[in-house]
Amino acid sequence: MNIVVKEIITKDYVTKSNLPVSDYVINPYVGCPHGCKYCYASFMKRFTNHKEEWGSFIDVKRCFKNINVSKLKGKRVFMSSVTDCYNEFEEKYFLTRGILEQLLEVKDTIYLDISTKGKLILRDVDLLKQFKNLRVAVSINTLDENFKNDMDNASSIKERLEILKVLHDNGIYTILFMSPIFPYITDFKEIVNISKDFVCEYWFEDLNLRGSYKGDILKYIYFKYPALIKQYQIIYNKKDRSYFHNLALEISDYCDSNNLKYEIYFYHNELVKRKK
Repeated sequence: MNIVVKEIITKDYVTKSNLPVSDYVINPYVGCPHGCKYCYASFMKRFTNHKEEWGSFIDVKRCFKNINVSKLKGKRVFMSSVTDCYNEFEEKYFLTRGILEQLLEVKDTIYLDISTKGKLILRDVDLLKQFKNLRVAVSINTLDENFKNDMDNASSIKERLEILKVLHDNGIYTILFMSPIFPYITDFKEIVNISKDFVCEYWFEDLNLRGSYKGDILKYIYFKYPALIKQYQIIYNKKDRSYFHNLALEISDYCDSNNLKYEIYFYHNELVKRKK
């Protein structure tokens, strides 16, 4: 797919966060070539005047002032909330690496979280190792490469597992972000069992269908997993949350019995309200 690339000017890379688990977010890019079919960040099109399909454009954000790192001391900072800061264009533009180099000034006091599906993060292991309070989350919700390819254009599942292993071997705190969990498709035990030797913590997040991509995902299920369409309609059209309530209990029991560290994010709206 041809990606429309544009360079834009931003006043500041750092913005206040509405996420329940961070104080600030840093998004070096607008848009993302991963083109995840379920990506909530596709709403960004409303604010950017892009007519292209989600996944077919990226804005490279240029900022000509240094980050005010002093305000980040003792704060939790998330990279990134509406893009992948290690998408393929980072190999050319080095925005994420440049930001990390600035953040090194507060490497002992900042709480930095990075979420990615991109193998390019391994390029920056030399910088990442210097942060005292760093967590890197890699998204994996299947071991089936065909299903993954239907859903996104990011690194393969094999590569993502390798990212976690290499980071872990370098003393970096690793999180496997099982997101989004597709009902009756994602096998959380299978993913945990193949990764538990090099994952420090697991995060679990449900598939939240809303906006324009809800119909696309339900159509995909209808054609690729027809036996599941009734269950999906119950969950996403009739708003029956019992599947995820029961799954949360199953995940808790399994992780507790295996002494695994974990967080379950099945109640995003409630977490946001609690933060406020």
